[in-house]
Parts: sequence; C-alpha cells; structure tokens
Amino acid sequence: MELNRQTALQLQAEGKDAYQAGDPCDACPYDQYSASQEQQFGARYWSRGWLAARTAAEAKNPQAETSTGQ
Repeated sequence: MELNRQTALQLQAEGKDAYQAGDPCDACPYDQYSASQEQQFGARYWSRGWLAARTAAEAKNPQAETSTGQ
C-alpha cells in the first residue's frame, strides 16, 4: 500500500461507505495497534472517513441521539 494522499482519500471513502452500510466504528478492517505502518495508516484514515460520515448524518438530523460523554 502506498502511504500517500490518494490512498488516504480512498480509505476515507471506505470508512464513509462502511458507515452508510451500517457498520459500527469498531468494524474497521485495519489494526491501529499493529506494528505495520500500513495497518496504522489504514485505520487512521478509515476511521476519519467513518467519523466524517457520522458527523454529516448527525448534522442533517438534529433529533439524532448524541453522546454526552458521561
């Protein structure tokens, strides 16, 4: 895997697609705790895409349940 901007954008799109498919955030196919730089890179950008899709969906639906962190 090339660790570059194009790959990062593709991974973000994968994360967004996963959110749209109803996958939870812990369904990331990459391991953020791996010793492999590629796995860490994949997890970082996949998660960013998933989170961006969730944030956009919540912004469209102000009645959506939000976490208070408590």
